[in-house]
Amino acid sequence: MKAKNAPAPALNLDARLTSFGRFSALTPFIKSSPNRLDSLTVVKLGGLGKMAGSPNINGDHAQAVVEALEAAKTDWPMKTIFTTGEVADICNISQQTVIRCFDNGRIKGFRVPGSKFRRIPRDSLVMFMKANNIPMERLETGKKRVLIVDDDAAIVEMLTDLLSRDGRFEVRSASNGFDAGAATKEFRPDILLLDFMLPDINGNIVCQRVRSDPELSHTKIIMVSGAVSPTEIESLKAAGADDFIKKPFDVTKLIGRMVELMAV
Repeated sequence: MKAKNAPAPALNLDARLTSFGRFSALTPFIKSSPNRLDSLTVVKLGGLGKMAGSPNINGDHAQAVVEALEAAKTDWPMKTIFTTGEVADICNISQQTVIRCFDNGRIKGFRVPGSKFRRIPRDSLVMFMKANNIPMERLETGKKRVLIVDDDAAIVEMLTDLLSRDGRFEVRSASNGFDAGAATKEFRPDILLLDFMLPDINGNIVCQRVRSDPELSHTKIIMVSGAVSPTEIESLKAAGADDFIKKPFDVTKLIGRMVELMAV
């Protein structure tokens, strides 16, 4: 028997829209300017049925599009109310952690009337972030956090300059495994560019430590090295790395892969 009111799958905007073929006519409009269409408009139009020309679209489908639209909005400095998914993204913790904190009162908020959906006001989010020493930069700038861990100063300087000028990233760096551990805890990066051969420990140890922390479950890890065998590459991925890039690397391709992993 098909479950009723099953939660919408956690997919990106393209997948969320294409999973409901009836919305295909709306896809170009939504993707080109997601901020034009707010949740209230969706509800008033009866789950997008009138706009898509499909009166059979039900509330579950409408909610999937609502959530996809909200996920497409990243203007954090201007928002006053956040979904649990947005709070998870801003704080770089799992959505389940946010939900648990909401339900046990650590994050103050409210439920949308007549639904199970939780919402967190901005002031409550700020209080939660300060109480848990979570960096405020993501909320204030909307940028993705990148931590570069490499003892090659020239590579760190180059990547920091390029990523900072890109405009989508906030960048910090560390030159050894010990500093990387401290920076990861404090900075909570969205992605970690991690050199395999560090002065004090190998990068796979750092990778394992990050993966053992539930609060960093959404941190993506790209291992970078110039001298690693295919067997070692597989062991790095087994340790939790999302990808491996060999030095010397094409910076454009590296940034492209970062964007793919973080869905920027």
